Amino acid sequence: MLILGQDPYHKAGQAHGLSFSVRPGVAVPPSLRNVYKELAADLDVPPSRSGDLRGWAAQGVLLLNAVLTVREGKPGSHANRGWEDFTDATIRALNDRDERVVFLLWGGYARKKAELVTNPTHVVLEAGHPSPMNPRGFLGSRPFSATNKALADAGLPPIEWSRL
Repeated sequence: MLILGQDPYHKAGQAHGLSFSVRPGVAVPPSLRNVYKELAADLDVPPSRSGDLRGWAAQGVLLLNAVLTVREGKPGSHANRGWEDFTDATIRALNDRDERVVFLLWGGYARKKAELVTNPTHVVLEAGHPSPMNPRGFLGSRPFSATNKALADAGLPPIEWSRL
């Protein structure tokens, strides 16, 4: 299971290596607040006070950005500098797996990676970026229940999305 974002949070102290996640004690960023809103609407999971998503990672959710670094205060500043070669190779490696992988591609930049998923075993779920600056396309997309259905259809255990 993969959740793919664009690049790390660009404010000091926010990014910590998992897309959309922040360390304990760091204020929940607006994009993650929208993820939590959608989680509440989709599966009735109350929003967490913490932005730490390591509980999802511990269940096998790879929280990856297409670009792995960013200049402070400048989103997209390290795009097209080589990170995509590495992250595309990661997506291709997941695509080569025989066991179903659900790819959640959030935002235009991430959605471009759908073409790398060619194995019919896998499921690609696309939505707009959860940023509040995106007026539509994420809220109402129900990615969490769709992911669990795709996993169940393959005989795999669901993600416990409330486990943060």
